Amino acid sequence: MYILGNILIGFGKVLHILLNAYMWIVIIGALISWVNPDPYNPIVRFLQGATYPLFSWLRRRLPLVIGGIDLSPIIIIAAIVFLDYAVAGTIVETGMRLKGGL
Repeated sequence: MYILGNILIGFGKVLHILLNAYMWIVIIGALISWVNPDPYNPIVRFLQGATYPLFSWLRRRLPLVIGGIDLSPIIIIAAIVFLDYAVAGTIVETGMRLKGGL
């Protein structure tokens, strides 16, 4: 059980890092959309490719524009934070219990 606990802790921590990295990608992508970025810039292309599919999917299902401000990045960030606490946190906590740490 000790090895399984370590595997779960490692998986939970990696998931935490990936969710936080994507949250920052969403934040930077939303900030970039406020200016007129060069569409041929590789960083802008990466940010658009990483965020726009999720933004457009959410916009089709929930029209979240209030006063000309798109709220879909806020909903996505809230979902990422929820997944971080609910899923990644639970995985780490389960791993700690299997190791006997809690």
